[in-house]
Amino acid sequence: MTRVSSTARAAGIVTLVVVGLLGSAYVLGRSLIPDQQPRDTPGVTTNADGPHYADQPSLAEPGGTPSASSNAGPVETGQDGSGRDAGGDKLFGAHATTGTPRLALTFDDGPDPRYTPQVLALLNEYDVRATFCVVGENAQNHPDLIQSIVDAGHTLCNHSWHHDVGLGTRSADAIRSDLLRTNAAIRAAVPNAPIVWYRQPGGAWTYPVVSVARQLGMTPLHWSVDPSDWDVPGAGKITATVLDQAEPGSVVLLHDAGGNRQGTVEALRRILPDLTARFELEALPTDPT
Repeated sequence: MTRVSSTARAAGIVTLVVVGLLGSAYVLGRSLIPDQQPRDTPGVTTNADGPHYADQPSLAEPGGTPSASSNAGPVETGQDGSGRDAGGDKLFGAHATTGTPRLALTFDDGPDPRYTPQVLALLNEYDVRATFCVVGENAQNHPDLIQSIVDAGHTLCNHSWHHDVGLGTRSADAIRSDLLRTNAAIRAAVPNAPIVWYRQPGGAWTYPVVSVARQLGMTPLHWSVDPSDWDVPGAGKITATVLDQAEPGSVVLLHDAGGNRQGTVEALRRILPDLTARFELEALPTDPT
């Protein structure tokens, strides 16, 4: 019978202990590493036209869910008006349709002195009311345009202070501060303006951002038609996507700021005759409940 020296036994015990500790450290380390952001996570870049917001939904957990135009599947609508993608990820109650046969045009990231007046003029030409999801700092910088939007009968929507795609991952206090600051900038321009809608930049919905928005009296607003005009694909592609995907109850996502939006303006010129012939268009109501 082979004898095992005390030194060998001790070495074996030490080896087992070290292996166990390394395994535990690996498991613990993995639990502390945040989930990797998907390559499609939207961001902000800057070009000669100013900040360009990639206003696509984030696919990151929790709460991100793709738009109807993403490759992750179409947004379906539940009975409560909330959106749901084919994979089952919820929008935490954010509205993806109007809930009626009427169609809603929505414009994000403004106001912008170059493009918002052109959009307002076209909407006025076709007697269409829309919803403008405004960024707080732009509202502060262009209060006259906020006034023009309201005077024309359009609905206002809070779109965060600085188009913060990651706002939903912050603390409830930080989210509340951001949304209140944006509302204050809007009401500095139009003191009695109702602000009952909130759209999360990038569509990156999380439970905290939806919860805080609702606590502040705002209904989360998503979309069902996204021509990706933020990516400047040209008026032809924007027009084709909207006209092909529009249906009763659609909420159409467009942009009047955040980059070169002349293509969106030209697309709107082509879109409005067709949409007004096929649908009744509406500004989202100021009493969504």
